[in-house]
Amino acid sequence: MRPTALALRFTSLCLLTSLPLISTPAHAGAERQLVDAINDYRAHPEDCARRPAQRLSPLALKSSLALPVGYGGGLRDRLKASGYQAVAVRSIRVVGAQDAEEAFEMLQSDHCAALLDNQYADIGVSRSRGEWQVVLARPVLDSRMSDPRSVGKTLLAQVNAARAKPRLCGRQRFAAARPLAWNASLGAAAQGHSKAMAYGNYFAHRDPDGDMPADRARAAGFRGRQIGENIAAGQGSPNKAMAGWLASPGHCANLMNPIFTQVGAAYATDARSDQGVYWTMLFGAQ
Repeated sequence: MRPTALALRFTSLCLLTSLPLISTPAHAGAERQLVDAINDYRAHPEDCARRPAQRLSPLALKSSLALPVGYGGGLRDRLKASGYQAVAVRSIRVVGAQDAEEAFEMLQSDHCAALLDNQYADIGVSRSRGEWQVVLARPVLDSRMSDPRSVGKTLLAQVNAARAKPRLCGRQRFAAARPLAWNASLGAAAQGHSKAMAYGNYFAHRDPDGDMPADRARAAGFRGRQIGENIAAGQGSPNKAMAGWLASPGHCANLMNPIFTQVGAAYATDARSDQGVYWTMLFGAQ
């Protein structure tokens, strides 16, 4: 999945089926024992050619990753149907293990590099007699992003840090600009557009009703004279969204524009959408 972004300067574009939910049994003792053994191995890795230099974080057990044993279809689409949007996923099947200890020994012997891969954050385990299915995955959205308000503060700090020094946006040079102030109306409009894109599974400055950023800002109560908008999709953290905008001349120009004095930003997620997470940053000038 390729993160994408669009930028709008003022009021013109400048860059511009569902599957049934997976039915999974409750995690039984054997499945939990296997996860505990894997996490202990990640905390004290050994006997693997790709052994990491330090202990790894434990994997979180997720029921949405417990696919039916022997499932061989498209992993990402199946997980999306269960409400999990994966940026990385791998499925491992073990046959002939009668208990969690045997299953772990087989996994450690044949798949130690996967068990010790730091890109994975979550795990799902299913069992049917002597067959086990282990799914390792990392969600699109950073698991630490639980509070939208803190994400807004992070984006505000990052955009002001970017504006604090001169910057070259493509071929256009910008001097350092004064910091932006947070505007609740712009924040509400940004939140509404991010939700609309996530839930409506689209990516555009113009929403399905035909409204543009200035329309949404006015509807949220902003009475400024200028509006600009950056949007992005697929980035799993504020850092990644901001890095993408700064790397794009049009988005960078919006971020550095000295006309703007206020900003509001937000994200929204829907695991069944194409990109999983959608970002909006609205700039305004009084």
